[in-house]
Amino acid sequence: MKNELSDAHNNTVMIVDDTPENLALLSDTLSESGYRVLVATDGLSALEQIQFLKPDIILLDVMMPGIDGYETCNQLKSNTLTADIPVLFMTALSELDDLLRGFGEGAVDYLVKPIRPPEVLARVEAQLSQARNMRRAESALNNTSFSVLAITASGKISWLPVSGLRWLCDYLHLTTLPDTIKVGSYLPDPLHEWVKTQLALPEGSDIKAYETSKNGTIFSINLSRCHITNEYLLFLDKRTGDWNLDSVKQSLGLTFREAEILMWISRGKTNKEIGLILESSPRTVNKHLEHIFEKLGVVTRAAAVTAAIQRTSNINTATENN
Repeated sequence: MKNELSDAHNNTVMIVDDTPENLALLSDTLSESGYRVLVATDGLSALEQIQFLKPDIILLDVMMPGIDGYETCNQLKSNTLTADIPVLFMTALSELDDLLRGFGEGAVDYLVKPIRPPEVLARVEAQLSQARNMRRAESALNNTSFSVLAITASGKISWLPVSGLRWLCDYLHLTTLPDTIKVGSYLPDPLHEWVKTQLALPEGSDIKAYETSKNGTIFSINLSRCHITNEYLLFLDKRTGDWNLDSVKQSLGLTFREAEILMWISRGKTNKEIGLILESSPRTVNKHLEHIFEKLGVVTRAAAVTAAIQRTSNINTATENN
């Protein structure tokens, strides 16, 4: 059984405790079960070690010299590079308020002293198993064309995998997100405003998708409630593609000039900018746009672009199948 466990996990556990007896007991228990063990005697040295070697899980004592376990955990969870490491508090304090504070700082479980080795092994493996499943799910998402993130009922980001980060960076035209956009913060405007509007709808109302076009790319979001966690999942999508104006013209029943205007709209150009490109007045461009809306049965620029892409895509798919 011990060998099976060793083959199964092969993970690194960090123990942070200022009591030598506890360090020795935990280190021996975990090492004998096949875990790699890191040891720190205070919060600051633990944070310093993690910069060089990231553990898979941390056993963290509450009462320590210098910064205590709560502050150490808070710093871990505030850093995007360490926020996903499961933290188990170790405490001799049995008061409910102390245990609740630990969860409030981001801990996933706790161990009450005196330490019992079988309990330690069971709780460590349970949390590592859950972390592995989370990494599998995130890896699957990060290697598909879909992106996702989660928000709380108040609209704050509660889960931001790499796929969601990439989508937000593309949406904001940034290579990296600013520190103000992270787990615990609100979505950037106008996404936050859209979310607030949707969550304020009466129970049972249809939630409308968010959609906008930027520089030839259509960004869209669908919102779905996750009843298990009482959160909301945002399914993020973006679509790009070169425009075949003759194909757009024929498939949508537009004039060539209308197809041109629709293409420039998809690239985020204003009526004035399109007028300069096509050597026409903004008023004429707007008139063409009214005809496009009427022919496509839509009322917004984003909806027109979406309808054009969807219809031409369906026609191309049907042609390929035939």
